[in-house]
Amino acid sequence: MLATAGTHVPTGEEWRHEVKWDGVRALAALGGDPAGGVTLTSRNGNRITPAWPELVTPPAGVRDLVVDGEIIALNERGLPDFRVLAERMHVRNAATVARLAARISATYMVFDVLRLDGEDLCALPLRERRRRLTDLDLGRSGWQVPTTYDDGAMLYEATRAQGLEGIVSKRLDSTYRPGERSPHWLKFPHRHRGSFVVGGWRAQVGTSDRLAALLVGEPTAGGLAYRGRVGSGIGPKQSRALTTLLAPLARTSSPFADDVPRVDSDGTVWVEPVVVVDVDTHGLGYERLRQPSYQGVRTDLTPDDLQES
Repeated sequence: MLATAGTHVPTGEEWRHEVKWDGVRALAALGGDPAGGVTLTSRNGNRITPAWPELVTPPAGVRDLVVDGEIIALNERGLPDFRVLAERMHVRNAATVARLAARISATYMVFDVLRLDGEDLCALPLRERRRRLTDLDLGRSGWQVPTTYDDGAMLYEATRAQGLEGIVSKRLDSTYRPGERSPHWLKFPHRHRGSFVVGGWRAQVGTSDRLAALLVGEPTAGGLAYRGRVGSGIGPKQSRALTTLLAPLARTSSPFADDVPRVDSDGTVWVEPVVVVDVDTHGLGYERLRQPSYQGVRTDLTPDDLQES
């Protein structure tokens, strides 16, 4: 079951609100494996059990179960971060998986239960499914049941302040409809705006002079730290203006203090790091900008202003 993008956080006793996790959506099933273990399945139907050995211990006293949730891992700033999981997602070699699991520990945030002890719960209202879920003993499984809140506006602002991905609002009377995108589940991702320094630009594929993306960074005590490539929001008008602005600033080497991934650096025109731009991004506290969108040049700010702030 999938959430619909909402326009405003709903209010009222018929709604509950929870954190929107930045992880890997997965169903966990117990009872269908002849070996008696937990099977993890991704949203697109792939079996992903081998990648997450720390999450396959079944809850105590349960022999038949299907739950829905999100596999998460925390980055160095303590925030759930999909990119931390990316290193593990497609690894199947047992020794490599064990080594990665020891370094990148995952948690399964379980927010719904669809089957329990042979009973299909999908037709029950969410309030009853949540009651059954919270009654499970998850102490040994590496699973958690996240808290829900009755004040959606409060949770929305709190998650924004903490740099989390957003919230999901769900009607307590909603049934679970597998595969459907339901108006009874509403998602509200956060967008954050920040200022960054331009260190280079890339041309549109097949051209050499049509600017399509900026490479931006954040001033730090150790130099300009690379934060990612920004292409969304740069239309023909913005491209022409940025090209005119950046052309006189060309240089032969990268201004970034750290290594820029080759997928970003190949074909880049490096520039002196003096132009500041505003970028909308999804979430805070990540090493790389998530779903960034160009918003404009900040002629009122210099890179020194950003470091001082």
